[in-house]
Amino acid sequence: MPQRVICKNCGYVLYEGDDLKPPDEILQRYNGKCPNCGKKLALVPLQINVIPVKKNIKP
Repeated sequence: MPQRVICKNCGYVLYEGDDLKPPDEILQRYNGKCPNCGKKLALVPLQINVIPVKKNIKP
């Protein structure tokens, strides 16, 4: 299942991949701040959107 973590302030993609990463691991990668806009990142996600991925399934 793909995961994408985005800065709420500027929309910078902090993480995108098929492996699920915990928020604290992503925070550590960027020292707690968005590398694009400098906003402090929250350990607890403020908003979560679940969007289904369409797959081409052949019968």
